[in-house]
Amino acid sequence: MPKSVSSSDNSFPAAAISLLRYRTQAPAARTRVLLPQHMFTFLLAGEKTVHFAGAQVTLQPQQFVLLAAGNCLMSEKVAAPATDYHSLLLLFEPHLLTDFYHRHAAWLNQLTRPAASQPFLRFAQDAFLTTFVQSLDCLLTGATAPPQELQLVKLEELLLYVALHHAGQLQQLCSLGRETNEDVLVRQAVTAHVDSPVAVKELAFLCHMSLSTFKRRFAQLYGTSPQRWLLARRMEKAATLLRQPGRTVSDLSDELGYENRSSFVQAFKQVHGVTPKQYQVAK
Repeated sequence: MPKSVSSSDNSFPAAAISLLRYRTQAPAARTRVLLPQHMFTFLLAGEKTVHFAGAQVTLQPQQFVLLAAGNCLMSEKVAAPATDYHSLLLLFEPHLLTDFYHRHAAWLNQLTRPAASQPFLRFAQDAFLTTFVQSLDCLLTGATAPPQELQLVKLEELLLYVALHHAGQLQQLCSLGRETNEDVLVRQAVTAHVDSPVAVKELAFLCHMSLSTFKRRFAQLYGTSPQRWLLARRMEKAATLLRQPGRTVSDLSDELGYENRSSFVQAFKQVHGVTPKQYQVAK
């Protein structure tokens, strides 16, 4: 059988590069995933949403995305009952990306650097990329996994094509590859606790940083303070919960980690401009 990954498996092979098929009728609703490698996802059927610490990306069929190594939350949906969720995955070690930079440095350095980077790169499939994905699909129809050498050739082909036709996105990819270990640690800590009532000083502790160093790193990565970012995420969740029947303001203040109801009401109004009760009545 060709290489594949099961619907319940959130771990990935340790080879330098791995081409896999992922197909299921029971995709994960929301799964915490630690990606030890960068990963291209080519979505063939269904819908996929990936949450990072500071961003999220949703894929429709005939789109693909490059996800940076690190922690993320993945949600997958089938298009209709009794249909499959189907994607092809190309995972590769970060050092392969670094090697690509070095071999093509003179060319890549001529590209315009974008203003900011995200922990993902999303592309729409054109005629070339459609054919490219079909070639990957063919490689997975045999009884054995394609040789590592052939998979490396396919990765090189894809990266060169991205460089030719998506220069800005490639520079984002380059910046991801150059992130320091501390930057990756900040992203991973925040992503892992995105739904937890965790304090900024606790995140700094988890990252083995002083509070001032953590705040500086966070601002460089996300363009805002960790307090503002965490407040916005908490209040997004609060608004979602308030739209559910039977939820009370007191319940939510406890669930979101506030010491008292008044602090929660003040925080909600700061973000949404109305009190939680007013928001609930309006919705």
